[in-house]
Amino acid sequence: MTQTPANAPPPARTIQFREFVMLCACLMAMNALSTDPMLPALPDIGRDLAIPHPNDRQLIISTYFLGLGFGSLLFGVLSDRYGRKKVLGIAMALFILSTIACASAKSFALLLAARGCAGFFAGASRVITVGIIRDKFKGDAMARVMSLIFAVFMLIPVIAPSFGQAILWIAPWRWIFWILCLLGCLILGWMLLRMPETLPPHNRIRITPGALLHTIGTVLRTRSSIGYMLASGVVMGGLIGFILSIQQIFFDVFHAEKVFPIGFALIAGSMGVGSLINSRLVSRFGARRMSQSALIAFILIAAVHLGVILAGWETLATFMILQSLSMMTVAFTASNFGAISMEPFNKGAGVASSFQAFLTTALSSALGSIVGRAFDGTTLPFTAGLLVFGALSLLIVAWAERGKMFTRPRHGALRESEIDFH
Repeated sequence: MTQTPANAPPPARTIQFREFVMLCACLMAMNALSTDPMLPALPDIGRDLAIPHPNDRQLIISTYFLGLGFGSLLFGVLSDRYGRKKVLGIAMALFILSTIACASAKSFALLLAARGCAGFFAGASRVITVGIIRDKFKGDAMARVMSLIFAVFMLIPVIAPSFGQAILWIAPWRWIFWILCLLGCLILGWMLLRMPETLPPHNRIRITPGALLHTIGTVLRTRSSIGYMLASGVVMGGLIGFILSIQQIFFDVFHAEKVFPIGFALIAGSMGVGSLINSRLVSRFGARRMSQSALIAFILIAAVHLGVILAGWETLATFMILQSLSMMTVAFTASNFGAISMEPFNKGAGVASSFQAFLTTALSSALGSIVGRAFDGTTLPFTAGLLVFGALSLLIVAWAERGKMFTRPRHGALRESEIDFH
């Protein structure tokens, strides 16, 4: 009979693949839960806190993304040293406390400060989740898993505005934050009970300037990594611009306040459909082919939409149809670009994920804010921004691939999962 040594480590906790996908999706959905339910409440918040200009209400969203970018830069680094689970648990607890501060804020300045803190700590749920996924998968396999997670994750934006609107029917806007605190506590408990520590001790790195600079230097020297990070940040600027502008587009351009939750759900739902399709096809065709084709489609759709606007044919129906198609293509680029940029990192995945999240969030937030602030009562600035962002992103991808588009790495390691899919 074999005896277990008294000082032996406890057996590793296991988690089924489906639960793993669901839990990762819920962790990443914390950001959607922190932004999308606020959209129908922006007029009420603006009135209660005496926000002078309608465009200034966008700061409630953009300040959160600003904090998210800076938080993304820190928490992946800490998770590479101390492990994914411990750092994620602490950051989520601090996120919940920051959200309580949002619910209690008595002025616009205090609300923005609390939103920035909430975004900062929510950065952990994004980058550490990506690090967890990269601990288990790589290449096209990671792209497939990310697509499955995005397909589940996109259920949140589909229902979030309706969720926020339903709260407003029975309670003040502050209750959106209180319920967000409750959901955060439930997800935190689930993570602590069920998620195993995915970073083995031999892959942990010391937090030293040299180690950080080495990993970041690898990112900057690896053309595909930095290229796809930049391309992702640029094209995601369109998504941030959409989030910042969509409430005013429905309310002020089309005067369709009552259908806003349904319209937003249909547009956001198209991203979930795109993610699900990508998860089925990426293993067959490869992340590069899928994402580059989707990016070209994104540009063509934006060009058609711009033509519709300039011709004076824009209606709520044309906006929703063309925007749904655009967001569907974004779903293909989001997961695939991220997986391609993370391919080289077995060690330092947390640092690389942090740098990726910081760069893409900072870039997309800056570009999206330009689009949001340019809102002039029409859909023209928003649509023109999509076209410019798509074209610029395609140029960056062509640079990253040295002009050789629609290729696929032949080394099978980039296409095989490191753990069983079943």
